Amino acid sequence: MFAKTFKTAILATLIGAVALPALATGGHRVRVEQYGYNNQIGGGQSGHRQRLSVIQDGRSNIAIATQDGRRNEAFVGQTGDDNRADVDQWGRRNVAGVSQYGDDNDATVRQYGRRNVTAVIQGGGSSASVTQAGSDNVVAIVQQ
Repeated sequence: MFAKTFKTAILATLIGAVALPALATGGHRVRVEQYGYNNQIGGGQSGHRQRLSVIQDGRSNIAIATQDGRRNEAFVGQTGDDNRADVDQWGRRNVAGVSQYGDDNDATVRQYGRRNVTAVIQGGGSSASVTQAGSDNVVAIVQQ
């Protein structure tokens, strides 16, 4: 009995030792909630301490987020149907939001540099595209 318990403990320790660095690499955080059906999310994170939060309530919404660098933050939202958000961040301390309440909205955000801020809020059937290069740029778009 002791030998079996000991082997199990050793195996669990080895699995934890191998898996922990993969989970802790870069200190990234991702939070995804999808309530409707056919919602999709894709993307990737590299660098250190990237933050991503996506909530898609309706159906057939698509969120894509790519982050490379340090301490970039992206939030999406999307409540209705057939919305699409694409956020691409390269650099340090860039912040992007999106939101999109109704149906058929499309938002594309590109941030290359440092300390850039973007916030997009849309109503229904709207399209927004933002590209920021450099440092300390601020953009806010509101459409109804």
